[in-house]
Amino acid sequence: MQCQECGKRPATLHFTKIVGGEKTELHICESCAREKGELIPGAQSGFSIHNLLSGFMNFDPTGAGTELKQPAVRCDTCGMTYSQFSKIGRFGCSECYKHFSNRLDPLLKRVHGNTVHSGKVPKRAGGKVKVKREIDELKKHMQNRIEQEDFETAAKLRDRIKELEKEANGG
Repeated sequence: MQCQECGKRPATLHFTKIVGGEKTELHICESCAREKGELIPGAQSGFSIHNLLSGFMNFDPTGAGTELKQPAVRCDTCGMTYSQFSKIGRFGCSECYKHFSNRLDPLLKRVHGNTVHSGKVPKRAGGKVKVKREIDELKKHMQNRIEQEDFETAAKLRDRIKELEKEANGG
C-alpha cells in the first residue's frame, strides 16, 4: 500500500481515528508522518506500548512522578518488584506473571476486555470451534440463570445447547 500523502513510498504507519463515532483511516510513510507531526511508535517523540500500559496502571513511565501507594510485591524467583515492572515495562522472568497476576488481571480486562485470549478461528476448522465456543458460553450463561433461579431461561438455554451439540456431532 502506498502512502496516501506523497504517493511515492510504501505506507508503514496505519492510523485509525474515531471521532464522534466517525472512523477515518490514514496510511502514510514515516517521512510524511514526521512532517505531519504524527506520533511514531518507537521514535523519540513518539509513544510506546509501555507508556500506554503505564497510563492504564496509573504510573508515570518516566519514574519522575509519584506512584500510587502500593505495598512492594516482589517476585520470589527473580526479585523484581511490581514498581520496577511498571517503570521498565517488562517482567524479569516467567514467574512474574504468577506473582503479579492479581494486579495484571484488572489491567488486562481494561485493555483487552477479557483476561483470556480467545484468538481467531482458522476458516477450515472454524465451524466446529465456533460452535464449541458458543456451547461453552451458553453453559456459563445457563449456570448463571440457574444461580439466579431463572429456570425458564435456563431450560431454553439447555435446549439450545442440546441442539448445538447435535449439530457439532454431525447429527
